[in-house]
Amino acid sequence: MTQDFTICVGTVGAGVWFSPDCGEHWRRSRMNLPFDAEPGEIQIRSLAVSPHNSHHVLAGSEAGLYRSEDNGASWDLVESPAHGKQIWSVAFHPGDPDVLFIGTKPPGVFRSSDRGKTWEKLPIPIAERCLAGAPKVTNILIDPRDKKTIWVGVEIDGVYCSRDNGLTWTHREMGKNELNRDVHGLVVSPGRPGKLLVTTPDGLWSSIDDGESWSLHGFPRFAERDRISYCRGVALKPDDPDTIFVGNGDFIPGKRGAIQRTRDGGETWEKCQLPVEANSVIYWFGTHPANPEVVVANSLHGYVYLSTDAGDSWSKLRREFGEIRALAWMPN
Repeated sequence: MTQDFTICVGTVGAGVWFSPDCGEHWRRSRMNLPFDAEPGEIQIRSLAVSPHNSHHVLAGSEAGLYRSEDNGASWDLVESPAHGKQIWSVAFHPGDPDVLFIGTKPPGVFRSSDRGKTWEKLPIPIAERCLAGAPKVTNILIDPRDKKTIWVGVEIDGVYCSRDNGLTWTHREMGKNELNRDVHGLVVSPGRPGKLLVTTPDGLWSSIDDGESWSLHGFPRFAERDRISYCRGVALKPDDPDTIFVGNGDFIPGKRGAIQRTRDGGETWEKCQLPVEANSVIYWFGTHPANPEVVVANSLHGYVYLSTDAGDSWSKLRREFGEIRALAWMPN
C-alpha cells in the first residue's frame, strides 16, 4: 500500500494547492483561467479523483470546470454549461472514464459522455428556491451496487435518486423541515443491504431501504447554548464500510470542530483525538483505495489533518490555508 501520495486542497480565493510529498511541502497549482476571471476569484468547491486513473482529477469552481492529469499540479479549463454558475459537485462515472458529472448553483446536474466535449442537463425536478435562496447540488454519486443508479444530494432539497441512468427521478426527504433537507454529505455503503448515509446540519441520517425510511444520529453539542451539533462531510473507509467518518462542529463556519468515527456501522461513535482542536467545523475528508489507512481531513478555516492508521491517531500539517472547501489525495 502506497505511502507516497499527493494531497490537493481546494480553497476559496486561491485556487488549488497541492503537496506531492504527503503534506510536507506545498505549491499553488497552475490553472488555465477563463479570460474574464481573476486569480483571486477562483473558489474551488469540489474535487474528485478518477477511479480509472488516479492521476486524473476534476475540480468545480466559480469560474467553471477544471481537469488535471498530473495529480493536481496543473489544470485545464473544460468547456461546460456551468459558465455563470457555481459548481458545487463533480464526479467521474466508475463504469466509464468518459462520463463526467457536474452539479451547480443555481441547481442543475449536467452529464457529459465524451470527457466534456458535449453536455446534457438531467431532468431532476429540483426546487428553484429555498429558505437560503437558490439550492445547490452538493453531491453526485453513482451507486457502487448498480452503475445505472445515480444519487444526488441538494442543499436545500433532500436527495434524488434515478434507477435508469438519469432518465427518471424520485425524491427522498429525511424529515419535514428545511434543516432535515439541507444535504451536506452523501455516501452509499456497498454492503448487502446497502446503507445510504446523509449528513445535514442536525446529524447523520441513515437508511437501509434506499431512502424509504430514515434514522437520525445526532452528535454531542459543543456547548449548552448550541441548538445542534453541526455536521458536514461524511466518508467511508474504502475497505471497510462499517468504518465511517463524519465532520462535526458547533456551527458553520463555527469556532470548534471534531472528527467523529464509528467502526461498527454506526452503533457506537467516538470523537477522534486531534493534536490541535479544529478552529471551525471539520468540512471534508479525503480517502483512496490505494491505501485505506490514509485519511485526510480539513477544517473550513484552513487546518489540514492526516491519519495513516484509519483515524486511530492524527497529525496536523504545518501548512495552514485561508478557507478550504474541497479535499482529495491520490497516489503518486
